[in-house]
Amino acid sequence: MTSLKQVILFTDTDGRARFRDETLELTEGTPQSQLSALMPTSGYQWRQSPVGFRSTFHCTGTPQWLFVLGGQMEIFLQDGSSRIFGPGECFYSNDTLPAGATFDATVHGHWSRQVGPDPLVTLFVRD
Repeated sequence: MTSLKQVILFTDTDGRARFRDETLELTEGTPQSQLSALMPTSGYQWRQSPVGFRSTFHCTGTPQWLFVLGGQMEIFLQDGSSRIFGPGECFYSNDTLPAGATFDATVHGHWSRQVGPDPLVTLFVRD
């Protein structure tokens, strides 16, 4: 059996966003075309961000997969760490605001920016 690495952006018990690497088992298909189990989705949305794009701290409103199709995207966390995702890479964005919390830009969420010479093209796929 083969597996793939999944990057998960999530809200930890202290309310802060963190990255976690998980394994996705490819249990279906054939040796030439290994597949994961089929996963449901509720919709998708395209986005293009120009060179120089930078967001402010925010939480993910709705859990979703983010696939980078062009350009590069860097995600920054409150602890100062960051990861860069390029074409063909993805992560599951699920750093939602904890129940009952009021958003605090010094505690919650992440911010992102476009990196490099090319516009950022992404595809969001919601659960």
